[in-house]
Amino acid sequence: MTLKLSSGTLRAHRFGSGATLTICVHGLSANSRSFDFLGESLASEDRSVVALDLRGRGWSDVTRAGTYGWANHARNVLAVADALGAKRFELIGHSMGAFVGLEIARQAAARVSRMVLIDAAGLPEASAMPPILAAVRRLGNVHKDADAYVAAVRRLGTVEPWSDYWERHYRYDLVPAPGGVSPRTHATAVLEDIAYASTQQPYRLWGNLAMPSLLVRAARPLGDGCGFIVSAADRDRFVAQVRGARAVDIDANHYGIITHAETATHIRRFLA
Repeated sequence: MTLKLSSGTLRAHRFGSGATLTICVHGLSANSRSFDFLGESLASEDRSVVALDLRGRGWSDVTRAGTYGWANHARNVLAVADALGAKRFELIGHSMGAFVGLEIARQAAARVSRMVLIDAAGLPEASAMPPILAAVRRLGNVHKDADAYVAAVRRLGTVEPWSDYWERHYRYDLVPAPGGVSPRTHATAVLEDIAYASTQQPYRLWGNLAMPSLLVRAARPLGDGCGFIVSAADRDRFVAQVRGARAVDIDANHYGIITHAETATHIRRFLA
């Protein structure tokens, strides 16, 4: 599905055809296909799940410098809801997508009926960041072919367990390049979002969560000696400070959490 917005054209994938709209927002250097598992799991005759390629990712437009950041992505998500005819919608955000969700709550809390934050809420532990940044370094590199690219991603060891869902996610992003293939996701867009995040205090956004909210936390670090994207302390702080919020731990890391059956089960119950 292609959505033409004033800020640019976005690619999206839709699961189900129900009247309730659930919009899914991916992480920093990911794309809409990271939600294939959850889209298939959550869609029903009553619920449509729409996963977006944010600008600069996947097959959405790459726009000029200065057009990224959580606030701009949030405005795009609200415009997507408008384009789909939804006055209110549910929001599921993974990683940076969760911060975009927090920003949507700041801009238009009344439009979000339920909010799901997957493994992001406050400031990550410092030792959690190297694996995330290592994944970003793949952008702009040329690989001999798609198989070589996927093999390079798997060698990072951060996506665990590997599955056909992740295979599709990484192959989806590839385009021909001199000497082989390269990810279409634009390094400049990702770097601008990293710079933007470094200026933000996400805890200040928690107070905007007037809707029922669920934090789904990865209970495994990204590797030996690595920290957590959401610390146990931040999980407890979130539940204590956000009125009516819930939190659940999943036995997975930051990537594996969005293809984990228990994640789908907890979100399905929360949205019911």
